[in-house]
Amino acid sequence: MKYELTNENLEIGKKNLFRIRALKDFAHVKAGDLGGWIESESNLSQEGTCWVSGEARVFGKACVFGSACVFGSAWVFGKAHVFGSAWVSGSAWVYGEARVFGSAHVFGSAWVSGSAQVYGEAHVFGSAWVSGSAQVSGEARVYDSARVFGSAQVYDSAQVYGEARVSGSAQVFGEACVFGSARVFGSARVFGSAQVYDSAQVYDSARVFGSAGVSGSARVYDSAQVFGEACVFGSARVFGSAQVSGEAQVSGSAWVHGEAQVHGEAQVYDSAQVYDSAQVHDSAQVFGEACVSGKARVFGESQVSGSACVFGEAQVFGEAHVFGSAWVSGSAQVSGRACIKSVADYIVVGPAQSSGRFTTAYIVENSTVVTTGCFTGTLEEFKRAIEKTHEHNPSCLKQYRSFANLIAENFQ
Repeated sequence: MKYELTNENLEIGKKNLFRIRALKDFAHVKAGDLGGWIESESNLSQEGTCWVSGEARVFGKACVFGSACVFGSAWVFGKAHVFGSAWVSGSAWVYGEARVFGSAHVFGSAWVSGSAQVYGEAHVFGSAWVSGSAQVSGEARVYDSARVFGSAQVYDSAQVYGEARVSGSAQVFGEACVFGSARVFGSARVFGSAQVYDSAQVYDSARVFGSAGVSGSARVYDSAQVFGEACVFGSARVFGSAQVSGEAQVSGSAWVHGEAQVHGEAQVYDSAQVYDSAQVHDSAQVFGEACVSGKARVFGESQVSGSACVFGEAQVFGEAHVFGSAWVSGSAQVSGRACIKSVADYIVVGPAQSSGRFTTAYIVENSTVVTTGCFTGTLEEFKRAIEKTHEHNPSCLKQYRSFANLIAENFQ
């Protein structure tokens, strides 16, 4: 035997606990040292170097074994087990059917309860609470007033702190941080070096990873993904199967949803929406109450703003600006330095017999610009190009000449 029960007793409710005394030297304990309080020898193994010291209390069907230590004013009770090289200290409680093992530390005024497990080199401290069937492992840290519950997992070098909550079957891992009043739940995953903070929520099957950040009162949910160095903040929403990546930013009360993609250095903000299979990328901006939808693409350094809409298979790129109440749709291509503020500012004709492509024309600095396929130039340049390209195809040439005439008449 390595210890005995003394006659010094302590009542906790209907439980009668006894202070222990070491009978031999082991680990940091010397023969004759007084330890903490246990209800019976079933609470502390006579094998190994495990010990209960100070004013710590182990009772009920709880058990401390291996080389684990419970000290300070900590309580271990119910059917909890503390083993391996684990430490429980301070005024921490470990109870229910909880398990603390490996080299884990639970301290401060933290609680570990239910069938939760804290193991590896994980630390749970402050006023944190790990409960349900949650697991905290690896080198993870859960502290302050954070809560991890349900069947959630926090592992690797992840941190959950402040008043953050991780629940459901959510996982936070890698070097990710969830803090402030943030919530991660459902089957969401936050990993890499991603951060979710303030009052942000990530839930359902959403993924936030890489160096991405979700903050403010933003929501990322359904099967949406935010990754790279992207930021979603304000009261923005990213949902459906949408993706926000690269260095893109979605903010204000903007929505990105459906199968939309926002990437590169693009920005979507104010009350703008990007949805369906639309893409906004490069350094493009969509803001105001503008919408980009369908299979439309907005890229380059272009801007879509006001209550403008870009949809269908339309493309807005270069330094073009679509604003006001303009609609750009179908297969229209608006590029260069075009400024489209209404449907009267551009025309789309086609499709061409030879390629099936549409031709778009608009005014840029008092000149008519024509875009079709890889060609972008003035109306006069377009006329010369079609004469040269289709000189041996009278039918196609006739059609393109009619396109040129329609464009000329439209912008008279």
